[in-house]
Amino acid sequence: MLPMKVWPGNPYPLGATYDGAGTNFSLFSEVAERVELCLFDELNRETRVDLPEATGHCWHGYVPGVEPGQRYGFRIHGPWAPEQGHRCNPAKLLLDPYAKGIDGDVTWDEAVFPYHFDADPNVSNDRDSAPFMPRCIVQQPFFDWAGDRQIQRPWHETVIYELHVKGFTAQHPDIPHELRGTYAGLGHPTSIGYLKQLGVTAVELLPVHYFVHDKHLIDRGLCNYWGYNSISYLAPHGAYAADKRPGAAGAEFKQMVKAMHQAGIEVILDVVYNHTAEGNHLGPVLCLRGIDNAYYYQLMEDRRYYRDYTGTGNCLNMRQPHVLQLIMDSLRYWVLEMHVDGFRFDLASALARELHEVQMLSAFFDIIQQDPVTNQIKLIAEPWDLGEAGYQIGKFPSGWSEWNGKYRDCLRNFWRSEEETLSEFGYRFTGSSDLYGGNSRSPFASINFVSAHDGFTLRDLVSYNEKHNLANGEDNRDGYDDNRSWNCGVEGPTDDPQVLALRARQQRNFLTTLMLSQGVPMLLGGDEIGRTQQGNNNAYCQDNEISWIDWGNLDAGLLEFTRRLIQFRHEHPVFRRRRWFQGQPIHGGDQDDIAWFNHMGEQAREELWGGEVIQSLGVFINGESFPNPNARGEPVTDDSFYLIFNVHFEATDFILPPNRWGLRWLKVLDTDEGWLQDEDVDDPSPLEAGASLAVAPRSLVILQRQA
Repeated sequence: MLPMKVWPGNPYPLGATYDGAGTNFSLFSEVAERVELCLFDELNRETRVDLPEATGHCWHGYVPGVEPGQRYGFRIHGPWAPEQGHRCNPAKLLLDPYAKGIDGDVTWDEAVFPYHFDADPNVSNDRDSAPFMPRCIVQQPFFDWAGDRQIQRPWHETVIYELHVKGFTAQHPDIPHELRGTYAGLGHPTSIGYLKQLGVTAVELLPVHYFVHDKHLIDRGLCNYWGYNSISYLAPHGAYAADKRPGAAGAEFKQMVKAMHQAGIEVILDVVYNHTAEGNHLGPVLCLRGIDNAYYYQLMEDRRYYRDYTGTGNCLNMRQPHVLQLIMDSLRYWVLEMHVDGFRFDLASALARELHEVQMLSAFFDIIQQDPVTNQIKLIAEPWDLGEAGYQIGKFPSGWSEWNGKYRDCLRNFWRSEEETLSEFGYRFTGSSDLYGGNSRSPFASINFVSAHDGFTLRDLVSYNEKHNLANGEDNRDGYDDNRSWNCGVEGPTDDPQVLALRARQQRNFLTTLMLSQGVPMLLGGDEIGRTQQGNNNAYCQDNEISWIDWGNLDAGLLEFTRRLIQFRHEHPVFRRRRWFQGQPIHGGDQDDIAWFNHMGEQAREELWGGEVIQSLGVFINGESFPNPNARGEPVTDDSFYLIFNVHFEATDFILPPNRWGLRWLKVLDTDEGWLQDEDVDDPSPLEAGASLAVAPRSLVILQRQA
């Protein structure tokens, strides 16, 4: 390649910015003494040019004629002094932290590591890593959104569906083979039509930031399927693009979002800003480690080593302004340029560790709150990390929602008749006011879920007592041991009709309780059709049939049941209140907004809220009045309901409450029988107040008040 003329350019924006005539490059490094821009042609020949200017530690230059599709990287000249935390080495080709497109994968050669495997790790490895590194891509910034924008659906109207971009479509027979497992496949009318018919309002995508497959997994013939190993925060993962041209993943992702929005479905990203794929002091040098290791990462007192609150080897240093800027620029990019509607933050407690302790008034949360872009979108925290005092559920700021692990644990215990008291169940079912009732938070601060990507699927939750993770190659040592699961009498697959009937009913019980609970329900993709991972509760490395949805073996009855459940929730605002229950009469009436009963139809006595494990209960939910009007300022009213939970292993006779709570009741749903409002079923006769109703073992009944 001929020598290139480089103009001074501008320090901002960081990264590679095409303006129609050329591209401005800018990279932040406080420790760099010289920065080389490395440009690669179609034959992979490298041309190096120095970035001529450094403004506020931003090294920058403008190269006329460089267009979208150009492949590039950086080399940093600076100190190699591991004892001081510095690991610069110009022999290592580095990814741009602000790259908006990345082509290729890391090849795990010794050259991508900063040391030789058979030598002292504090002695530098000067082999050129470029032949084994992916390339950054100058991105085409122009896209026809045709008026698309964020949906901004209210939280209380939201139903989330967690899915994996590849796993959702990898085996779908109605999606063209070349589109399966891709953004285009997810945006295909078949995928969107399914989600729309199911009734979910948002998809939460497992990580789609460009990530790296760990060397130890590749060596075992596995991969990092879930993708919680990010190395770039602005580039979509290229392997999920059907269009394999360099840089094409961005446009394909945008087209998927556009199609989702046209169907009224929001897109939420699971993001991993707490660590990077560079791991601990024995990890590779791919990006930040070679750019300015001591700036970007939290280091120990012995600065050769890294603080690790994530179990992955490192943590980003949230005290540094350019680290915060990188995260905020990433968030704003995905909102403004990619049009996503929100984020779920992996191990969010780690983001609040400025020194050692978790600080919920940390700079990260302050910046999120004051930013006019990020304070308008959906923000979800996974409220824990692996460090000391990392479990911070209920402690995130106003405006944040949280994955509610206590809800998950409570419901799992409740439906297997273990441990849970009425008090614990009452809090979880009504939105967890004990966790979120302060700090101006509402019930929708609780993201309720029974299963998620990490753990058993719903079907496996009722089919296995123990994890079965041998396929992961770790002798079944990985994954959780405390699953709070119950196999209903037989471990794994069985032909026993009684066991199968109980498992089916338990799945319906979990789904029904989830959709009737206050807060925001989250459904794990595939749970609605009985997806199994064969007892694997940690399928992070299984890019195969263990993790993919098997559309050819779906439970059609469970799918229809779930679809009607979600529709029922949408139709009845009483199950998605925006304010807390008060447990007292409303507007001078003689009925409380919520009331709890035993199986004899008697209101729960104070002692029932103590330590006694519950076997059965009834819950009255008053739909006659709500503390908040609708979007037009009009009063909101709904039907009133009586919910009966029988978690006992035997059938139980329930006495309905006296006239004060309702004169007549109509059975709408029985998880033992199914929906009772089908056209081919005669309308059941209403039940009178005080009547006795036989409820099957381990089942849930919904009664709707008629008068």
